[in-house]
Amino acid sequence: EHLAYLIYTSGSTGTPKGVGSVHGAVVNHMLSMQDLLQLTGSDRALMKIAIGFDGSLFEWFLPLMSGSRLVIARPGGQKDLDYLRSLISDQGITSLVFSPSMLAVFLSGVGAEAYPSVSRIIASGEALSGSLQAQSFSTLPELDLYNLYGPTEAAIAVSYWQCLPEHGAATPPIGDAIWN
Repeated sequence: EHLAYLIYTSGSTGTPKGVGSVHGAVVNHMLSMQDLLQLTGSDRALMKIAIGFDGSLFEWFLPLMSGSRLVIARPGGQKDLDYLRSLISDQGITSLVFSPSMLAVFLSGVGAEAYPSVSRIIASGEALSGSLQAQSFSTLPELDLYNLYGPTEAAIAVSYWQCLPEHGAATPPIGDAIWN
């Protein structure tokens, strides 16, 4: 129950405030996500989220605890789409975390041939629309797509939903609770 980190967020209030997350909440989240996602030593995950955002913990802790290779984008690299696309392709990235707005940019104007190694995308940080869910499967037919939901105050995410191609353009729910 000791403090793991303090992060500032506007959360649901719109007013910036400090939020403390305890070790147990972070560990619980990571173990729950590993159970769900089953990363292995053959996976390659990309860290591109700024370290001041709680979503970055997911990008680097999960690969390290699962034995996956962690590829770290250069500072600010997430803002350069050509760099990001090349890095994902050149490094054979299999697992990505994107906010839905970034996912939409990432998928724009490309087909499955652009990202042959990508097999898993975790959407988090804002609502995933049904149309983006459908576009994700249209672009990457073999994709495992997950929708995570949770306020910063809850240590990254509190629920998940595995999106499936047959869901079409229906809006994905926030899903089931993670462990504990």
